[in-house]
Amino acid sequence: MIKMIWHGWESPSNSNTSNLGLVNGGRGAMVSPTSGGQYHWVSEYASPRFQKFLSYITGWLSVLGWQAAFASITFLCGTLIQGFIAANSESYTPERWHGTLLTFAIALLSTFINTYAAGQLPSLEGLILIVHVFGFFATMIPLWVMGEKADAATVFTEFTNAAEWPNLGLAVLVGQITPIFSFLAEEIQDASRIVPWCMVATAIINGTLGFLILITYLFTMGDIQTVLNAPSGFAFISAYQNALGSAGGAIGLASLILILEVCSAISILATCSRQTFAFARDNALPFSRWFANMNPKSKIPVNAVVFTTVVTLLLSLINIGSTEAFNAVASLTVGSLYLSYIICVGSFIARRLQSEPLPRGRFSLGKFGMPINVFAFFYMCFAIVFTFFPNKYNVTPASMNWSILICGVVIIFAIVQYMIHGKKTYEAPVTHVKKAE
Repeated sequence: MIKMIWHGWESPSNSNTSNLGLVNGGRGAMVSPTSGGQYHWVSEYASPRFQKFLSYITGWLSVLGWQAAFASITFLCGTLIQGFIAANSESYTPERWHGTLLTFAIALLSTFINTYAAGQLPSLEGLILIVHVFGFFATMIPLWVMGEKADAATVFTEFTNAAEWPNLGLAVLVGQITPIFSFLAEEIQDASRIVPWCMVATAIINGTLGFLILITYLFTMGDIQTVLNAPSGFAFISAYQNALGSAGGAIGLASLILILEVCSAISILATCSRQTFAFARDNALPFSRWFANMNPKSKIPVNAVVFTTVVTLLLSLINIGSTEAFNAVASLTVGSLYLSYIICVGSFIARRLQSEPLPRGRFSLGKFGMPINVFAFFYMCFAIVFTFFPNKYNVTPASMNWSILICGVVIIFAIVQYMIHGKKTYEAPVTHVKKAE
Protein backbone atom coordinates (compact mmCIF):
# COMPACT_ATOMS: atom_id res chain seq x y z
CA MET A 1 0.00 0.00 0.00
CA ILE A 2 1.07 3.59 -0.49
CA LYS A 3 0.09 6.91 0.93
CA MET A 4 0.72 8.97 -2.18
CA ILE A 5 1.42 12.69 -2.50
CA TRP A 6 0.57 14.64 -5.65
CA HIS A 7 3.91 15.97 -6.73
CA GLY A 8 2.78 17.29 -10.08
CA TRP A 9 5.00 15.04 -12.17
CA GLU A 10 4.35 11.85 -13.98
CA SER A 11 5.05 8.35 -12.71
CA PRO A 12 6.91 5.89 -14.93
CA SER A 13 4.94 3.42 -16.95
CA ASN A 14 6.73 0.21 -16.06
CA SER A 15 5.84 -0.14 -12.40
CA ASN A 16 5.17 -3.72 -11.34
CA THR A 17 5.46 -5.99 -8.36
CA SER A 18 8.87 -7.33 -9.19
CA ASN A 19 10.94 -4.25 -8.48
CA LEU A 20 11.28 -1.46 -5.98
CA GLY A 21 9.64 0.98 -8.33
CA LEU A 22 12.89 2.77 -9.04
CA VAL A 23 13.64 4.01 -12.51
CA ASN A 24 16.98 5.43 -13.51
CA GLY A 25 16.26 8.84 -14.97
CA GLY A 26 19.81 10.18 -15.36
CA ARG A 27 20.35 13.10 -13.02
CA GLY A 28 16.83 12.87 -11.60
CA ALA A 29 16.10 9.27 -10.75
CA MET A 30 12.42 9.05 -9.96
CA VAL A 31 10.17 6.85 -7.86
CA SER A 32 7.07 5.01 -8.99
CA PRO A 33 4.30 3.94 -6.62
CA THR A 34 5.83 1.73 -3.93
CA SER A 35 4.99 0.25 -0.56
CA GLY A 36 7.64 2.51 0.98
CA GLY A 37 5.41 5.52 0.70
CA GLN A 38 6.65 8.76 2.23
CA TYR A 39 10.09 7.64 3.38
CA HIS A 40 10.82 6.35 -0.12
CA TRP A 41 10.06 9.75 -1.63
CA VAL A 42 12.11 11.58 1.01
CA SER A 43 15.05 9.30 0.25
CA GLU A 44 14.87 10.33 -3.40
CA TYR A 45 14.32 14.07 -3.09
CA ALA A 46 15.75 15.33 0.19
CA SER A 47 19.12 17.01 0.14
CA PRO A 48 21.85 14.35 -0.33
CA ARG A 49 23.35 15.49 2.94
CA PHE A 50 20.21 14.58 4.90
CA GLN A 51 18.55 11.95 2.69
CA LYS A 52 19.33 8.93 4.82
CA PHE A 53 18.51 10.54 8.16
CA LEU A 54 15.29 12.23 7.05
CA SER A 55 13.97 9.18 5.23
CA TYR A 56 14.69 7.02 8.29
CA ILE A 57 12.79 9.41 10.59
CA THR A 58 9.96 9.64 8.08
CA GLY A 59 9.79 5.86 7.88
CA TRP A 60 9.42 5.49 11.63
CA LEU A 61 6.75 8.21 11.75
CA SER A 62 4.82 6.44 9.01
CA VAL A 63 5.21 2.91 10.38
CA LEU A 64 4.16 3.84 13.92
CA GLY A 65 1.45 6.16 12.63
CA TRP A 66 -0.19 3.35 10.66
CA GLN A 67 0.22 0.98 13.60
CA ALA A 68 -1.77 3.45 15.69
CA ALA A 69 -4.28 3.84 12.85
CA PHE A 70 -5.09 0.14 12.85
CA ALA A 71 -5.51 0.16 16.62
CA SER A 72 -7.79 3.20 16.33
CA ILE A 73 -10.03 1.85 13.59
CA THR A 74 -10.52 -1.54 15.26
CA PHE A 75 -11.30 0.20 18.56
CA LEU A 76 -13.79 2.44 16.75
CA CYS A 77 -15.55 -0.58 15.26
CA GLY A 78 -15.65 -2.35 18.60
CA THR A 79 -17.07 0.61 20.51
CA LEU A 80 -19.52 1.30 17.67
CA ILE A 81 -20.97 -2.17 18.19
CA GLN A 82 -21.21 -1.30 21.89
CA GLY A 83 -23.06 1.86 20.88
CA PHE A 84 -25.56 -0.20 18.94
CA ILE A 85 -26.25 -2.33 22.02
CA ALA A 86 -26.59 0.72 24.25
CA ALA A 87 -28.98 2.42 21.80
CA ASN A 88 -31.15 -0.68 21.60
CA SER A 89 -31.17 -1.67 25.28
CA GLU A 90 -31.52 0.77 28.15
CA SER A 91 -30.55 -1.96 30.61
CA TYR A 92 -27.13 -2.48 29.04
CA THR A 93 -24.21 -1.06 30.99
CA PRO A 94 -21.17 -0.55 28.74
CA GLU A 95 -17.92 -1.83 30.19
CA ARG A 96 -14.46 -1.02 28.87
CA TRP A 97 -13.52 -4.67 28.64
CA HIS A 98 -16.52 -5.27 26.38
CA GLY A 99 -15.07 -2.77 23.92
CA THR A 100 -11.66 -4.41 24.18
CA LEU A 101 -13.04 -7.86 23.35
CA LEU A 102 -14.95 -6.44 20.38
CA THR A 103 -11.74 -4.73 19.27
CA PHE A 104 -10.02 -8.11 19.43
CA ALA A 105 -12.74 -9.59 17.21
CA ILE A 106 -12.38 -6.90 14.51
CA ALA A 107 -8.58 -7.14 14.57
CA LEU A 108 -8.60 -10.92 14.22
CA LEU A 109 -11.20 -10.78 11.42
CA SER A 110 -9.02 -8.28 9.56
CA THR A 111 -6.01 -10.54 10.03
CA PHE A 112 -7.86 -13.58 8.68
CA ILE A 113 -8.92 -11.70 5.55
CA ASN A 114 -5.43 -10.28 5.02
CA THR A 115 -3.84 -13.73 5.22
CA TYR A 116 -6.01 -16.76 4.51
CA ALA A 117 -8.61 -14.87 2.47
CA ALA A 118 -6.24 -12.39 0.81
CA GLY A 119 -7.21 -13.70 -2.62
CA GLN A 120 -10.71 -12.35 -2.02
CA LEU A 121 -9.56 -8.78 -1.40
CA PRO A 122 -10.38 -7.61 -4.97
CA SER A 123 -13.93 -8.93 -4.56
CA LEU A 124 -14.13 -7.25 -1.17
CA GLU A 125 -13.11 -3.95 -2.72
CA GLY A 126 -15.98 -4.33 -5.18
CA LEU A 127 -18.36 -5.00 -2.29
CA ILE A 128 -17.10 -1.90 -0.50
CA LEU A 129 -17.85 0.22 -3.56
CA ILE A 130 -21.37 -1.19 -3.83
CA VAL A 131 -22.12 -0.63 -0.14
CA HIS A 132 -20.57 2.82 -0.29
CA VAL A 133 -22.63 4.04 -3.25
CA PHE A 134 -25.93 2.33 -2.50
CA GLY A 135 -25.52 3.00 1.21
CA PHE A 136 -25.51 6.70 0.35
CA PHE A 137 -29.00 6.46 -1.13
CA ALA A 138 -30.16 4.05 1.58
CA THR A 139 -29.25 6.73 4.13
CA MET A 140 -30.33 9.85 2.28
CA ILE A 141 -33.82 8.74 1.26
CA PRO A 142 -35.15 7.64 4.71
CA LEU A 143 -33.73 10.72 6.41
CA TRP A 144 -35.33 13.14 3.93
CA VAL A 145 -38.65 11.26 3.84
CA MET A 146 -39.10 10.53 7.54
CA GLY A 147 -37.06 13.21 9.32
CA GLU A 148 -38.50 16.48 10.56
CA LYS A 149 -36.76 19.22 8.59
CA ALA A 150 -35.04 22.19 10.21
CA ASP A 151 -35.34 25.52 8.45
CA ALA A 152 -32.50 26.73 6.24
CA ALA A 153 -31.71 29.67 8.52
CA THR A 154 -31.03 27.32 11.41
CA VAL A 155 -28.79 25.05 9.32
CA PHE A 156 -26.73 27.74 7.62
CA THR A 157 -26.64 30.64 10.06
CA GLU A 158 -26.72 29.18 13.59
CA PHE A 159 -23.47 27.89 15.10
CA THR A 160 -22.83 26.14 18.40
CA ASN A 161 -19.53 26.41 20.24
CA ALA A 162 -20.18 23.47 22.57
CA ALA A 163 -16.49 23.10 23.46
CA GLU A 164 -16.46 26.68 24.80
CA TRP A 165 -13.51 27.91 22.78
CA PRO A 166 -12.85 31.69 23.05
CA ASN A 167 -14.33 32.31 19.61
CA LEU A 168 -16.15 30.44 16.87
CA GLY A 169 -13.30 30.71 14.37
CA LEU A 170 -10.94 28.85 16.69
CA ALA A 171 -13.63 26.23 17.33
CA VAL A 172 -13.94 25.63 13.58
CA LEU A 173 -10.16 25.30 13.15
CA VAL A 174 -9.86 22.85 16.04
CA GLY A 175 -12.71 20.82 14.58
CA GLN A 176 -10.99 20.21 11.27
CA ILE A 177 -11.22 16.63 10.05
CA THR A 178 -7.95 15.28 8.70
CA PRO A 179 -8.73 12.48 6.23
CA ILE A 180 -5.91 10.10 5.33
CA PHE A 181 -6.20 7.99 2.23
CA SER A 182 -4.41 4.79 1.34
CA PHE A 183 -4.14 3.29 -2.10
CA LEU A 184 -2.88 -0.06 -3.30
CA ALA A 185 0.36 0.48 -5.22
CA GLU A 186 2.86 -2.33 -5.78
CA GLU A 187 0.03 -4.86 -5.95
CA ILE A 188 -1.84 -2.95 -8.68
CA GLN A 189 -1.03 -3.50 -12.32
CA ASP A 190 -0.12 -0.30 -14.12
CA ALA A 191 -0.06 1.51 -10.76
CA SER A 192 1.62 4.63 -12.13
CA ARG A 193 -1.52 5.44 -14.13
CA ILE A 194 -4.31 3.87 -12.06
CA VAL A 195 -3.37 5.08 -8.56
CA PRO A 196 -3.34 8.84 -9.38
CA TRP A 197 -6.68 8.59 -11.15
CA CYS A 198 -8.09 6.64 -8.20
CA MET A 199 -7.05 9.55 -6.00
CA VAL A 200 -8.81 12.02 -8.28
CA ALA A 201 -11.97 9.90 -8.43
CA THR A 202 -11.93 9.37 -4.65
CA ALA A 203 -11.70 13.10 -3.93
CA ILE A 204 -14.48 13.99 -6.38
CA ILE A 205 -16.90 11.19 -5.48
CA ASN A 206 -16.39 11.17 -1.72
CA GLY A 207 -16.25 14.95 -1.52
CA THR A 208 -19.59 15.26 -3.31
CA LEU A 209 -21.32 12.46 -1.41
CA GLY A 210 -19.90 13.63 1.90
CA PHE A 211 -21.17 17.18 1.40
CA LEU A 212 -24.68 15.96 0.51
CA ILE A 213 -24.77 13.65 3.54
CA LEU A 214 -23.61 16.52 5.77
CA ILE A 215 -26.42 18.79 4.56
CA THR A 216 -28.94 15.98 5.04
CA TYR A 217 -27.62 15.31 8.53
CA LEU A 218 -27.90 18.96 9.56
CA PHE A 219 -31.44 19.32 8.25
CA THR A 220 -32.79 16.15 9.88
CA MET A 221 -30.81 15.51 13.07
CA GLY A 222 -33.30 17.15 15.44
CA ASP A 223 -32.39 18.71 18.78
CA ILE A 224 -28.64 19.23 18.92
CA GLN A 225 -28.39 18.64 22.68
CA THR A 226 -29.86 15.14 22.44
CA VAL A 227 -27.41 14.43 19.64
CA LEU A 228 -24.40 15.68 21.59
CA ASN A 229 -25.43 13.75 24.71
CA ALA A 230 -26.06 10.47 22.92
CA PRO A 231 -26.53 7.47 25.27
CA SER A 232 -24.68 5.32 22.74
CA GLY A 233 -21.68 7.64 22.77
CA PHE A 234 -22.08 8.25 19.02
CA ALA A 235 -23.89 11.43 18.00
CA PHE A 236 -24.85 10.21 14.54
CA ILE A 237 -26.82 7.27 16.01
CA SER A 238 -28.98 9.69 18.03
CA ALA A 239 -29.38 11.89 14.95
CA TYR A 240 -30.64 8.91 12.98
CA GLN A 241 -32.98 7.98 15.82
CA ASN A 242 -34.36 11.51 15.99
CA ALA A 243 -35.05 11.49 12.26
CA LEU A 244 -36.50 7.99 12.01
CA GLY A 245 -38.20 7.76 15.40
CA SER A 246 -36.87 4.25 15.87
CA ALA A 247 -33.80 2.81 17.54
CA GLY A 248 -33.92 -0.20 15.24
CA GLY A 249 -34.06 1.97 12.14
CA ALA A 250 -31.17 4.09 13.41
CA ILE A 251 -29.06 1.00 14.07
CA GLY A 252 -29.94 -0.32 10.62
CA LEU A 253 -28.61 2.81 8.93
CA ALA A 254 -25.62 2.99 11.24
CA SER A 255 -24.77 -0.61 10.36
CA LEU A 256 -23.82 0.57 6.89
CA ILE A 257 -21.17 2.77 8.48
CA LEU A 258 -19.98 -0.13 10.62
CA ILE A 259 -19.57 -2.31 7.51
CA LEU A 260 -17.49 0.37 5.82
CA GLU A 261 -15.40 0.91 8.96
CA VAL A 262 -14.66 -2.81 9.21
CA CYS A 263 -13.63 -2.79 5.56
CA SER A 264 -11.43 0.22 6.36
CA ALA A 265 -9.80 -1.78 9.16
CA ILE A 266 -9.01 -4.55 6.69
CA SER A 267 -7.50 -2.03 4.27
CA ILE A 268 -5.51 -0.23 6.97
CA LEU A 269 -4.03 -3.53 8.15
CA ALA A 270 -2.88 -4.17 4.59
CA THR A 271 -1.41 -0.64 4.47
CA CYS A 272 0.37 -0.98 7.79
CA SER A 273 1.80 -4.42 7.08
CA ARG A 274 3.13 -3.34 3.65
CA GLN A 275 4.66 -0.21 5.17
CA THR A 276 6.36 -2.31 7.85
CA PHE A 277 7.47 -4.84 5.24
CA ALA A 278 8.96 -2.15 2.99
CA PHE A 279 10.82 -0.46 5.85
CA ALA A 280 12.21 -3.81 6.98
CA ARG A 281 13.18 -4.60 3.38
CA ASP A 282 15.56 -1.64 3.62
CA ASN A 283 17.03 -2.97 6.90
CA ALA A 284 15.51 -0.15 8.95
CA LEU A 285 13.88 -2.21 11.68
CA PRO A 286 15.27 -4.51 14.35
CA PHE A 287 14.85 -8.09 13.15
CA SER A 288 14.35 -6.72 9.63
CA ARG A 289 14.83 -10.11 7.99
CA TRP A 290 11.86 -11.52 9.93
CA PHE A 291 9.60 -8.54 9.15
CA ALA A 292 10.61 -8.56 5.48
CA ASN A 293 9.81 -12.24 5.04
CA MET A 294 7.30 -12.82 2.24
CA ASN A 295 5.18 -15.97 2.14
CA PRO A 296 6.38 -17.78 -1.03
CA LYS A 297 2.90 -19.04 -1.95
CA SER A 298 0.59 -16.15 -1.11
CA LYS A 299 3.16 -13.38 -1.70
CA ILE A 300 1.91 -11.75 1.49
CA PRO A 301 4.14 -10.37 4.29
CA VAL A 302 2.46 -12.59 6.87
CA ASN A 303 4.93 -11.78 9.64
CA ALA A 304 4.28 -8.05 9.26
CA VAL A 305 0.51 -8.66 9.28
CA VAL A 306 0.68 -10.79 12.43
CA PHE A 307 2.98 -8.31 14.19
CA THR A 308 0.61 -5.42 13.45
CA THR A 309 -2.29 -7.41 14.87
CA VAL A 310 -0.39 -8.36 18.03
CA VAL A 311 0.52 -4.70 18.61
CA THR A 312 -3.14 -3.73 18.30
CA LEU A 313 -4.25 -6.48 20.67
CA LEU A 314 -1.73 -5.35 23.27
CA LEU A 315 -2.64 -1.68 22.87
CA SER A 316 -6.35 -2.42 23.21
CA LEU A 317 -5.67 -3.94 26.63
CA ILE A 318 -4.82 -0.42 27.80
CA ASN A 319 -8.48 0.47 27.33
CA ILE A 320 -9.47 -1.89 30.15
CA GLY A 321 -7.62 0.33 32.59
CA SER A 322 -8.15 3.71 30.92
CA THR A 323 -9.81 4.73 27.67
CA GLU A 324 -8.02 8.08 27.89
CA ALA A 325 -4.62 6.34 28.00
CA PHE A 326 -5.54 4.27 24.96
CA ASN A 327 -6.71 7.36 23.07
CA ALA A 328 -3.43 9.08 23.91
CA VAL A 329 -1.51 6.31 22.15
CA ALA A 330 -3.97 6.11 19.26
CA SER A 331 -3.72 9.87 18.75
CA LEU A 332 -0.28 9.26 17.27
CA THR A 333 -1.97 8.54 13.91
CA VAL A 334 -2.76 12.00 12.59
CA GLY A 335 0.23 13.90 13.95
CA SER A 336 2.91 11.43 12.88
CA LEU A 337 1.47 10.86 9.41
CA TYR A 338 1.07 14.59 8.81
CA LEU A 339 4.69 15.11 9.85
CA SER A 340 5.79 12.43 7.41
CA TYR A 341 3.88 14.14 4.59
CA ILE A 342 5.30 17.53 5.50
CA ILE A 343 8.86 16.19 5.27
CA CYS A 344 8.01 14.41 2.04
CA VAL A 345 6.42 17.34 0.21
CA GLY A 346 9.00 19.76 1.60
CA SER A 347 11.81 17.60 0.23
CA PHE A 348 10.21 17.52 -3.17
CA ILE A 349 9.70 21.31 -3.26
CA ALA A 350 13.35 21.81 -2.32
CA ARG A 351 14.46 19.53 -5.17
CA ARG A 352 12.22 21.32 -7.68
CA LEU A 353 13.59 24.69 -6.60
CA GLN A 354 17.03 23.45 -7.60
CA SER A 355 15.70 23.32 -11.18
CA GLU A 356 16.99 19.80 -11.68
CA PRO A 357 15.07 18.27 -14.61
CA LEU A 358 12.67 15.48 -13.80
CA PRO A 359 11.82 12.71 -16.27
CA ARG A 360 8.32 12.60 -17.64
CA GLY A 361 6.04 9.71 -17.01
CA ARG A 362 2.34 8.93 -17.25
CA PHE A 363 0.61 11.35 -14.87
CA SER A 364 1.31 15.05 -14.51
CA LEU A 365 -0.33 18.11 -13.03
CA GLY A 366 1.73 20.22 -15.40
CA LYS A 367 2.26 23.84 -14.44
CA PHE A 368 -0.08 23.42 -11.48
CA GLY A 369 2.22 20.87 -9.85
CA MET A 370 4.48 23.26 -7.99
CA PRO A 371 1.68 25.57 -6.72
CA ILE A 372 -0.21 22.53 -5.43
CA ASN A 373 2.95 21.28 -3.70
CA VAL A 374 3.46 24.64 -2.01
CA PHE A 375 -0.19 24.93 -0.98
CA ALA A 376 -0.21 21.38 0.40
CA PHE A 377 2.99 22.00 2.37
CA PHE A 378 1.79 25.19 4.05
CA TYR A 379 -1.71 23.85 4.66
CA MET A 380 -0.32 20.76 6.41
CA CYS A 381 2.01 22.93 8.51
CA PHE A 382 -1.04 25.01 9.46
CA ALA A 383 -3.39 22.07 10.05
CA ILE A 384 -1.03 19.96 12.11
CA VAL A 385 -1.01 22.62 14.82
CA PHE A 386 -4.70 22.06 15.44
CA THR A 387 -4.41 18.29 15.47
CA PHE A 388 -2.60 18.71 18.79
CA PHE A 389 -5.41 20.78 20.35
CA PRO A 390 -7.74 19.17 22.92
CA ASN A 391 -11.42 18.73 22.07
CA LYS A 392 -12.53 21.24 24.69
CA TYR A 393 -11.20 24.58 25.88
CA ASN A 394 -11.51 23.81 29.60
CA VAL A 395 -9.18 20.85 29.53
CA THR A 396 -8.52 18.28 32.23
CA PRO A 397 -5.80 15.62 32.33
CA ALA A 398 -8.36 13.07 31.11
CA SER A 399 -9.58 15.22 28.19
CA MET A 400 -6.14 16.52 27.23
CA ASN A 401 -4.89 15.67 23.74
CA TRP A 402 -1.57 13.98 24.47
CA SER A 403 -0.65 13.43 20.83
CA ILE A 404 2.02 16.14 20.92
CA LEU A 405 3.78 14.21 23.70
CA ILE A 406 3.41 10.88 21.89
CA CYS A 407 4.75 12.36 18.63
CA GLY A 408 7.67 13.89 20.48
CA VAL A 409 8.51 10.53 22.04
CA VAL A 410 8.33 8.85 18.62
CA ILE A 411 10.69 11.40 17.06
CA ILE A 412 13.20 11.08 19.91
CA PHE A 413 12.96 7.29 19.69
CA ALA A 414 13.53 7.39 15.92
CA ILE A 415 16.60 9.61 16.30
CA VAL A 416 18.10 7.37 18.98
CA GLN A 417 17.28 4.29 16.92
CA TYR A 418 18.99 5.86 13.91
CA MET A 419 22.15 6.57 15.87
CA ILE A 420 22.25 3.06 17.35
CA HIS A 421 20.96 0.93 14.50
CA GLY A 422 19.84 2.76 11.38
CA LYS A 423 23.03 4.67 10.66
CA LYS A 424 24.87 1.40 10.19
CA THR A 425 22.31 -0.91 8.63
CA TYR A 426 19.62 1.20 6.96
CA GLU A 427 19.75 1.10 3.17
CA ALA A 428 17.88 4.18 1.96
CA PRO A 429 15.94 3.52 -1.28
CA VAL A 430 18.07 6.07 -3.11
CA THR A 431 21.04 3.70 -2.79
CA HIS A 432 19.30 1.24 -5.13
CA VAL A 433 19.17 3.94 -7.78
CA LYS A 434 22.83 4.76 -7.31
CA LYS A 435 23.75 1.10 -7.68
CA ALA A 436 21.78 0.94 -10.94
CA GLU A 437 23.52 3.97 -12.46
